[in-house]
Amino acid sequence: MTDLNKKEIYKTLKSYLIISIGLFIYAFAWKAFIIPNRIGGGAAAGLATVIYYVSGERISTGISILVLNTILVIIGTRVLGRGFGAKTIYGIVFMSIMFSILEEPEFITRQFGDSDKLICAIVGGIVSGIGIAITFMQGGSAGGTDIVAMIINKYRNITPGKVFLYSDLVIIGSSYFINKDLRTIVYGYVMMGVFSYTVDLLLSGNKQSVQILVFSKKFEQIAERIIRERKRGVTALDATGWYTREEGKVLVILVRKNELNDVYRIIKNIDSEALISVASVMGVFGKGFDVIRG
Repeated sequence: MTDLNKKEIYKTLKSYLIISIGLFIYAFAWKAFIIPNRIGGGAAAGLATVIYYVSGERISTGISILVLNTILVIIGTRVLGRGFGAKTIYGIVFMSIMFSILEEPEFITRQFGDSDKLICAIVGGIVSGIGIAITFMQGGSAGGTDIVAMIINKYRNITPGKVFLYSDLVIIGSSYFINKDLRTIVYGYVMMGVFSYTVDLLLSGNKQSVQILVFSKKFEQIAERIIRERKRGVTALDATGWYTREEGKVLVILVRKNELNDVYRIIKNIDSEALISVASVMGVFGKGFDVIRG
């Protein structure tokens, strides 16, 4: 087995491990804060519950979730690629296991009574949002509206959090016809609003781009390694040091914010005395970055 194959296997295993951690956090949030307080939820599970009661309890939630996720996985695989489909199937199976084996934490449920449902809705939204955001960063999904969000986000400049919010507004609202409890629906809306905001906050930060200017006499070596290792384009601009009157080059590099440390490492390994200027940019559109969607 070559070093390249070992690196790819390690990268894949690491990605699935992080997805598992994210989905565990998501499942824990539901088990600890949302389900014990009977707060109206969204996503595929919420829709399956609505179908169960509307059908007169003839269609079980398990069948509904399986059918809904199967349809969405097929569509997601065709639109987003087979890698997405594999991670999503894994996510759906892993989520089912987590919801089955995780017990409601008594040390948490004892702390919050009925009067603290609002706190549970807020905390549950934050924690579950963190879990799904971690999963999304690795290209994974828990199924349901997660898949819908990624499909829509590929063609329209609509953030995943907004897709969650719009779809779950309908799902949670429809749960009123099940238990006729307006307060539960309000708590559900609060939870989903916090959840959507948390997802957008984490994912937007991950997708931010930066512009790097590098001043170094070893610009050729730096440019070659960044192109080879980071697969990012580098532009070399003619420059003149006004103090020394020496001719040279300034490298212009555009990368995602989460790639910045890797670029720092490359530059430092080649020229520890290089001058580096970093600036955040409002948006980068083109190959390897965002797409202008009509």
